[in-house]
Amino acid sequence: MNFDRLRNPFPYSDSNKRYHTFDYWLRQRFGGKVFKVPLNIGLSCPNRDGAKGVGGCTYCLGGSGAFAGDPTLSVTEQFAQMSAQMRQKWPGGKCIAYYQAGTNTYAPVEYLRHCFEPILAMPDVAGIAVATRADCLPPDVVEYLVQLSRRTFLMVELGLQTVWDDTAERINRCHTYDDFLEGYHALSQRGVSVCVHLINGLPGEDASHMRESARRIAALRPFGVKLHLLHVLRGTKLASEYESGAFEALPMEQYVQIVCDQLELFPSETVIQRVTGDGARDSLIAPLWSLRKLVVMNEIDKELKRRNSWQGKNFTP
Repeated sequence: MNFDRLRNPFPYSDSNKRYHTFDYWLRQRFGGKVFKVPLNIGLSCPNRDGAKGVGGCTYCLGGSGAFAGDPTLSVTEQFAQMSAQMRQKWPGGKCIAYYQAGTNTYAPVEYLRHCFEPILAMPDVAGIAVATRADCLPPDVVEYLVQLSRRTFLMVELGLQTVWDDTAERINRCHTYDDFLEGYHALSQRGVSVCVHLINGLPGEDASHMRESARRIAALRPFGVKLHLLHVLRGTKLASEYESGAFEALPMEQYVQIVCDQLELFPSETVIQRVTGDGARDSLIAPLWSLRKLVVMNEIDKELKRRNSWQGKNFTP
């Protein structure tokens, strides 16, 4: 162990991190480096195709998963291509197949089996991660996910973004917090690991809204959480709002303070998979400081140390 416990009182760390990183959890679980391989199986979303709405979320540029694989290729071809690229950086590592683009349970179970099973049969695959919406979990899909979770490491990522229904309506999310809770409990109560996504900086929200989103999710004690920064991307409805002055992007200093406040609220065992996000450089309008991802992460580390704080310090069961 290469750090001084007196300098870092957080138990789930072997570095300077005062929060429970996914890298740390994976190394403890699998004994070495594990990396995600992003995939695209060509699925849409119910708030894009008219089932619940059209146009998608106001911040979304043509669907989530901008860095996922090429949907014109088969899932095994995508996996081979993407994993080969990553093995140049992490030779000998294991993989988690990350079904990232779109809503990856928004299809019949037979199609999901067709997309998931071939990857699980490949060597050095430690498990799969499935990004989806909580309102796209019909009983037969839930049953399949439960069975998968008993065979391999499975993590279902639910994009909540905010607990505030008025914000969700403003960003055209097309589901409520109660909808999220129904889907979350359908999985978690049957032992499926769930990672919840939250976005900081959504229009109409201040720091108290974002802290409350974190507090309510912390009370659920999820397996994992991803904290994203709202990116204003060229060509989105959000960009038009931003350029009209309808809201302002968060400055980095405020974002760092909010994230540290949120980390203090989550239970220490919850895995923090992300504390900021990657915006596509060629389409990002604001905030431009987000392009300096390592700087943002370092500032979060420094602020937690300055506070003499850590993840879970203010968690109340």
